[in-house]
Amino acid sequence: MPWIVGVSGASGTPYAAAVLRALIAAGESVDLVVSRASRLTLLDETGISFRDAHWQQDLRAWLDRGADGKPGTFDTDVSGVRHWSAGDLAAGPSSGSYPTKGMLIVPASTACVAGVALGLSKDLLQRTASVTLKERRRLVVAVRESPLDGRTLRHLVALDDAGAAVVPASPAFYAGATHIQDLVDFVAGRVLDAAGVEHGLYRRWRGELGAARPPGT
Repeated sequence: MPWIVGVSGASGTPYAAAVLRALIAAGESVDLVVSRASRLTLLDETGISFRDAHWQQDLRAWLDRGADGKPGTFDTDVSGVRHWSAGDLAAGPSSGSYPTKGMLIVPASTACVAGVALGLSKDLLQRTASVTLKERRRLVVAVRESPLDGRTLRHLVALDDAGAAVVPASPAFYAGATHIQDLVDFVAGRVLDAAGVEHGLYRRWRGELGAARPPGT
């Protein structure tokens, strides 16, 4: 069964890329939903246009780009990814009878958070999240916004009450990060931790000063 990865319009497309690469590396199959708003963000942050007709080519270019913007940093096989158009409300993930392991929304904009919390289902991303909640499957929401106002905080509490895991996209520095990609990978790793997916994206805290620091730093 696949993991659904939803990418909404918040800044932070490198977080989504890191999560996708790690899922692929872990041998997981992935169903991908890229919202219309996120395509504008992706274009701003990477210069890549994500097109339904050429999604494999565009996805490969996206995943092979590091957080520093340099192309060719990674070499990612996207053959295990299935793409669904965000406007296709008849897609497989829109139904609870479509089997999945759960859904990761990374990054999650405040508009996306509100839509899921209120059950609006205005596009496939929101509809799939609603299905994930009603089927009692794992939903991880990596919210990326600052500051958070009272409305968004109430929406996040509603998602938590519904069983979702809320993971703010806030990197930590105890793991000895030396590059932007290290900080991105930390957030991606925490998203995968909440989903129960094994990965090696960051050094874990061991209870000793410097124990989480990579060798040579």
